[in-house]
Amino acid sequence: MTAPHSTPVGALVDHLFRERAGQMVATLTRILGVANLQLAEDVVQEALLKALRVWSFRGVPSKPDAWLFATARNAAIDAIRRDASLAEKTPEILAWSERAAAAAAGQADATFDDELSDDQLRLMFACCHPSLPRNAQVALTLKSLCGFGVDEIARAFLTPSATIAQRLVRAKRRLRDDGVTISAPRPAEIATRLDPVLDVLYVMFNEAHVAHSGSALVRDDLMRETIRLVRLLLHRADTAEPRVEALLALMLLQGARLPARTDGDGNLVLLQHQDRSRWDVPMIAEGLTFLVRSARGEERSAFHIQAAIAACHSTASSWEATDWPAILVEYDRLMSLRASPIVALNRTVALALVEGPAAALRALDALDDEASLSSYYLYSALRAEFLMQTGQLDEAAGWLERALTLPCSEPERRFMLTKLARCRDARD
Repeated sequence: MTAPHSTPVGALVDHLFRERAGQMVATLTRILGVANLQLAEDVVQEALLKALRVWSFRGVPSKPDAWLFATARNAAIDAIRRDASLAEKTPEILAWSERAAAAAAGQADATFDDELSDDQLRLMFACCHPSLPRNAQVALTLKSLCGFGVDEIARAFLTPSATIAQRLVRAKRRLRDDGVTISAPRPAEIATRLDPVLDVLYVMFNEAHVAHSGSALVRDDLMRETIRLVRLLLHRADTAEPRVEALLALMLLQGARLPARTDGDGNLVLLQHQDRSRWDVPMIAEGLTFLVRSARGEERSAFHIQAAIAACHSTASSWEATDWPAILVEYDRLMSLRASPIVALNRTVALALVEGPAAALRALDALDDEASLSSYYLYSALRAEFLMQTGQLDEAAGWLERALTLPCSEPERRFMLTKLARCRDARD
């Protein structure tokens, strides 16, 4: 559930949803148990929907965070009253709510935020339990901790919504049947659960970097939340691995360029046309620091390679000065390490700039049988771009028309409509 942005109240509830929903679900799940994960999600969603309704008529309370925690508490207690087996949990929920209210008033002890963060990490690792398939681990974490809707997850995975819904139901049932608890994983378990956690954070950041739907191209709140969660992992000695540092480097280097990805009207600005003075230089510097730090040891993960690609872009003084041959080499390494249709698709951009659009079109031909790309607008949009560069305007227009039938953000849709108009004008 994501609140609408169209009103100030809607924007505030959406902000609180991103900032607080995961914390509340994580803590309530720790108190109530993983078997009641769905109950925790329902309670938090009920509190957010009530905030949207009540605040729209009565105005926003002076301490909206405290109001939200109290409403979630009341909903949880109401649910407990309907289930006698949970009656003993009431005092703990009341204590949690009181500490949350004190925190909102600036009166909490310094450990409260740490406890909320720990609960989030515990839930992340619980959702990434080894008894679940990898795709279920990622989907469950995105749904339960990060508040992604089923359709949102489906777009991120290029998978039908019905498949994601079934995957979530089966994952929750498996955790309940296996008696999984919300607790910090033992050191021996870190190795098997850390990679799925990082995959979750990577998917989150991709959605923040290029929203798959909605009115905005970039979701700043989700980007900040994702970076915050990665930093939490680096604060723990048992999860401060080089690949975690590489992931943070990637996020910082890409995130630093986000202010220039749209103009004042929210329209998409391609990299070659971006005002690089709008890039966040301190953020780039921090990203480069973490990239250097991640180079210790022998590990070279997919995050290392992607961060190296991001560093090539972030350190180039201009589009013309970008080292595209080096970027293409990194994409080839990434394909060797973790091949995927999306990586192959992104590689075609570098290939076009090194070997020309005809080579990129041949590479796209090799992806024609990838079913996951048939519903991804960027596949059609890139093919249209390369066709335009080779003068095949009629075919390019057809691919742009196809891309416009697929899910994408409004800025991307406007950009493709403009390109389609130019393509038709040039053809005529």
